[in-house]
Amino acid sequence: MAITINCDMGESFGLYRMGDDAGMMPFIDIANVACGFHASDFNHMRATVQLAKKHGVKVGAHPSLPDLQGFGRREMKMGREEMANCLIYQIGALSGFLKAEGMELNHIKPHGSLFGMAGRLEEIAQAVCDAADVYTVPLLGMTGTLHETVYPARGHRMIAEYYGDLDYRPDGTLIVTREHDAKDPDEMAARVLRAIEQGEGTATDGSHFPTRCESICIHSDTPNALDIARAVRTAIAPYSEKRT
Repeated sequence: MAITINCDMGESFGLYRMGDDAGMMPFIDIANVACGFHASDFNHMRATVQLAKKHGVKVGAHPSLPDLQGFGRREMKMGREEMANCLIYQIGALSGFLKAEGMELNHIKPHGSLFGMAGRLEEIAQAVCDAADVYTVPLLGMTGTLHETVYPARGHRMIAEYYGDLDYRPDGTLIVTREHDAKDPDEMAARVLRAIEQGEGTATDGSHFPTRCESICIHSDTPNALDIARAVRTAIAPYSEKRT
């Protein structure tokens, strides 16, 4: 399987701009497009879909908790049915814009705190699968979490994701911050290669933990996202099917 680069994008809102989506497109294979609950709106959703189509980039939904003020990076208490409805609603909105451009929904990747909650809370992981049942596309997720056990058990393919611009704790859990810091591109590329070739992630203390990498995430709102994407794209060229 070819290793892909994915990017969380389409996260501008109204007159507010977030990330360089146009600059990122040449370096990525799949786009996780915000669906309006943590960022984006109907205009930005359609514009991002059109931009992805222009660059031959596949599009997946990036639904979140209904937390526009906190950019979806604050946890909320929601039950399984309410969470599933929240996701179905958002994914349906993006699916409409994809249909308008003659494109298919490629995958689903929960955003921010919702992603983390689904990794450790059975009820939330099941809610994600309830929504995925409707759209029948793969789910992006992390190894060593409930993503890896619940998603396949429910009949959904999980694409194992490794983050190319975030830090990990020694136990392999992701350090999620409300704002992303700039990272050294060469160091990030080296970490990604280790994850691909040796099945090991790199923690903040220099230790390593077992992982699996089928897709690498780089956030569009990381300050030097383009530099990281360029370095990672070059590093994974032997494992990639495009954009060498």
